Amino acid sequence: MSEMLYILQTVLLPIFIMILLGFIIQKKFSLDLNTLAKLNIYVFVPGFIFVKFYKTDFAISLLLYIVMFFIIYMIVLFMIGKGIAVFCKTDKGEATTLTNSLMFFNSGNYGVPVNDLVFKGDPLAMSVQVIVLSLQNIFTFSYGVFAIQSLHIGKLKALLGYFKMPVLYALLLAIVLNYANVPIPEFIWTPANYVADAMIAIALLMLGAQISNINFSFKWSKSYVYVFIRLIIGPFIALIIIKIMALDGIIAQTLFIASAMPTSVNSSVIAQEYDNHPELAAELVFLSTLLSAITVVIVIYLSRIWF
Repeated sequence: MSEMLYILQTVLLPIFIMILLGFIIQKKFSLDLNTLAKLNIYVFVPGFIFVKFYKTDFAISLLLYIVMFFIIYMIVLFMIGKGIAVFCKTDKGEATTLTNSLMFFNSGNYGVPVNDLVFKGDPLAMSVQVIVLSLQNIFTFSYGVFAIQSLHIGKLKALLGYFKMPVLYALLLAIVLNYANVPIPEFIWTPANYVADAMIAIALLMLGAQISNINFSFKWSKSYVYVFIRLIIGPFIALIIIKIMALDGIIAQTLFIASAMPTSVNSSVIAQEYDNHPELAAELVFLSTLLSAITVVIVIYLSRIWF
């Protein structure tokens, strides 16, 4: 119990303090969240991914293992989400938002700080987390947008949105420059690091600001079922996949902890932008983020025992 309290104090409490600060600032000043979101998507996240991938040495086999894990994990969560939606006879729009809440987890403005604090900046752990973050962003703003838009504008137009995301290009450029050992001039590398260092703080503040705009209710709804799957069932699915793939050590710990993150705020963002049950999406983000203060601590504790 003392170790779990230590994890809560040293890992999650600093994160929730930043989220609370963002919450308070938004209530007082009504920040322009659309501008903050654009800065995060088009500047801070790509910059963070570029810097982390460029300066980290990792084997290409590591990337392939994580991509394989990620694909299997997404397929299983998709099947569970769709299965529940069919069983409950949920309409397609609502089913898409609910299923997205399972597949899109907060690996960026929540997962990265957790990883940084748990593993104390270990480069291998952060490399794994950055790969997961990159895959999540690519997947969210490709399939996620596609799944919602295809309900309204058709699959072809929805597919074109995939190529507008800078995260993919930042990832590819960093990998190419890393493996080719191409030096980056100091006048470019210095501002790139400024951007990367700002990502976590800005992301947490924005998460708090976004949560402050959510109209939530604690009345029982099907949201709780999906939140339970995201926070409890999700990590155990990841554990099974990790064991099947025979992963261990820091890589296994990182993937296990990453799988326990709450629903991504971006799932609410795209639901709002494309008017697909935005209130439901916001409720899922809020509930999962709130309850993760308990579940993530337990998962971190278990990761130290099992791996």
